Amino acid sequence: MQLSAIHHIAIIVSHYEVSRDFYVNKLGFQVIRENWRPEKQDWKLDLRINKATEHEVFAPQNPPKRPSYPEACGLRHLAFHTADIEQTVSELQELGIDCEPIRTDTFTGRKMTFFFDPDGLPLELHE
Repeated sequence: MQLSAIHHIAIIVSHYEVSRDFYVNKLGFQVIRENWRPEKQDWKLDLRINKATEHEVFAPQNPPKRPSYPEACGLRHLAFHTADIEQTVSELQELGIDCEPIRTDTFTGRKMTFFFDPDGLPLELHE
């Protein structure tokens, strides 16, 4: 078996327009496809993160809330690589997105921090 890359990451959001604005206009992901699915009564937004990885955003009506923070079973957080964490944090702050203080990952020795999407999903920056 040869699993060579992550093709996509999928999340469920509570407010389509707010999340679309966050991921497209603030984080800068490119829209690949955007579809209203009448049979499911939801939006499905496919975004390009990089050449190999996509980010799927599903927006059903009234999805259940995240069970707990942050240690519920299931997805814990999404982590994005950045070459310059201080610059990226500065750019996020200019967009009104708060980040936790930058700290050093005790295992990798790399700088890291967290910020949150509109639904409170933890997003990590890792240098």
